[in-house]
Amino acid sequence: MERETKIKIIGTGVFFIIILTITFLIFQSNEIREDMIIESVKISGNNLLSENDYLAFVRLTGNQMNRDLTLSIIKSRFEKHPYVLKADVKFSNEKVVKVFLTEKRIYGVIIRNNETLFAAENFQILPVFQNTKMINIPVLSNIENSSDFKPLSKLDNDDILQAYRIIDASGLTNAKMLKDLAEINLRNGGDVVLTFSGLSFPVVFGRSNEAAKMVSLESLLNNYLADNTESDYIDLRFYNDIYIGHIHSVEL
Repeated sequence: MERETKIKIIGTGVFFIIILTITFLIFQSNEIREDMIIESVKISGNNLLSENDYLAFVRLTGNQMNRDLTLSIIKSRFEKHPYVLKADVKFSNEKVVKVFLTEKRIYGVIIRNNETLFAAENFQILPVFQNTKMINIPVLSNIENSSDFKPLSKLDNDDILQAYRIIDASGLTNAKMLKDLAEINLRNGGDVVLTFSGLSFPVVFGRSNEAAKMVSLESLLNNYLADNTESDYIDLRFYNDIYIGHIHSVEL
């Protein structure tokens, strides 16, 4: 019994020594020794801004590089950028640091007066910086109480929630539908109207039942409307009923 106890104690001690050694080596590999000076930082995973724009924001260009830089400092600077959700940082070699960025998902663009904002994941409003690359995301228009939106704040707005549901539903239904979704007109709390690239007429979407409506719309576009392009609108507001109509002008 005493022999088994001693073996367990020795085994436990060896295990802890191995864990401590591995932890120490990882820590050492991620820190800069006195003879290691970071000369450049390379970025990947960036879609919204160029590498130069990101580096300028985090102050890591030219003579801004200094001996006091560590991986943790570089990581912290990148993760303070409004567009960045996460930054993974490691040495590429003794003088070059590699940064892989995970950017926040952008749901839509909000244009109000002369200001442009991003509606991002987790219902966050983001500023749009100069030189930002506008990816394929819909414009969110006529949002009720949009004058209350402030950059870097959280959204608490029924119209925005409705827009996010429509965007998620279109993405889950068909990647092309999400790519072609050009505008979500929230009509200040009224029935939502959608505009798609390549579709010459609007879709009166209404509110609620987003997933079912998107599946119906996809089927309609791929089948009936593939050979019938003379409609003026599609109306999906009514449960289990789809209306494809024409607008008739009336002379008084």
